[in-house]
Amino acid sequence: VGLVDWSEHLPSEMSGGQQQRVAIARALINEPKVILADEPTGALDSQTSREVIELLHQINDAGTTVLIVTHEHEISEMTDRVIHLLDGVIGRESTNGRKRGNGKLPPPAAPAAEGDGAAPAGV
Repeated sequence: VGLVDWSEHLPSEMSGGQQQRVAIARALINEPKVILADEPTGALDSQTSREVIELLHQINDAGTTVLIVTHEHEISEMTDRVIHLLDGVIGRESTNGRKRGNGKLPPPAAPAAEGDGAAPAGV
């Protein structure tokens, strides 16, 4: 994550962006299949936010699923797929067209039909 020179420093000596990259590195130690990033750019300036999102894209390109929760429209525009929640229920889903891998995004998930055994939205 580009912080080799900071390996002997305390978190309080690092910037918010550096601390966020350390958190991402810690999350990668056990080689997870999924990373849940809750507001990963919330306390960062716009340039550092872009750097963190690019790092998450690189992690995703390497095969790890990355789920980003954000209230920032600019951040959601940097992702492949956006799922909008309203009062705990999926309101709509869209794709941004950031194509990688085979050049195709998987289709958006179809809403579960009532009575098909799927849990109701928001549960």
